[in-house]
Amino acid sequence: MYKILEAKELASNIYKWVVEAPRCAANCEPGQFVIVRATEDAERIPLTICDYDREKGTVTIVVQVIGEGTYLMSSLKEGDYFHDFVGPLGKPSEFVTEDLESLKNKKILFVAGGLGTAPVYPQVKWLHEHGIAADAIVGAKTKDLVIMEEEMSAVAGNLYITTDDGSYGRSGMVTRVLEDLYAEGKSYDVCVTIGPMIMMKFVCLLTKKLNLHTIVSMNPIMVDGTGMCGACRLKVGDEIKFACVDGPEFDGHLVDFDQAMKRQQMYKTKEGRAYLAAKEGKTHHGGCGNCGGEE
Repeated sequence: MYKILEAKELASNIYKWVVEAPRCAANCEPGQFVIVRATEDAERIPLTICDYDREKGTVTIVVQVIGEGTYLMSSLKEGDYFHDFVGPLGKPSEFVTEDLESLKNKKILFVAGGLGTAPVYPQVKWLHEHGIAADAIVGAKTKDLVIMEEEMSAVAGNLYITTDDGSYGRSGMVTRVLEDLYAEGKSYDVCVTIGPMIMMKFVCLLTKKLNLHTIVSMNPIMVDGTGMCGACRLKVGDEIKFACVDGPEFDGHLVDFDQAMKRQQMYKTKEGRAYLAAKEGKTHHGGCGNCGGEE
């Protein structure tokens, strides 16, 4: 059992928990995720790590209520417990293993959409702690859905907030802000974008035109989180990858977003899952290492 030390509603149907999980906190890095279950028989939900404190032994997660499992989680308060809290899973951000001196010479931009701000934050914070100032664009549909602005402001070099309806910060999509920054004379060496798949797709289309290397985190398509379900099967260039075991980060210019979004829709129905399993054969799965998904 994993005790909730802090519970907070960040925005409508968006919740944050600080969880006592010392083993996970001692080993996790930015970019990784955990699998959480509210109760013994609840749905297993993969969630990207939003923050961690090794000394206190805590891990912070953020979730948006979109189904039964996340609705059940939303009722948990300070002093309650998660039944399962498994992690860290997935591979850390590539920044963690990069040479620091080389990293300090790079101009880095993060582009977050909606709940994507939560997994972007630990990466920007990690860079800040190592003396590297990265810029960040944070987008939301409206002012009430902007999350973690104060936390992001404390660690980002420059923070650009934008809302689709213009109710707060700049007006328009995150891609418009990126275009504006380049028009103002800004340029970057690498971009990391996390958020809804349709947003990441259009960010990548733009950054390809700008010749800007772009990393995407494919955490939105996870279901099982171990590669066994086949939901996060991706085509990355000429290779088949699984977001939960090979990622979640990939070269955004190589990801087939159209295929990923189509699979995500099909995976919502039993008939669709059966069709994908039959069509993809031994490459439908990838986590066990024995079923051919890695070929």
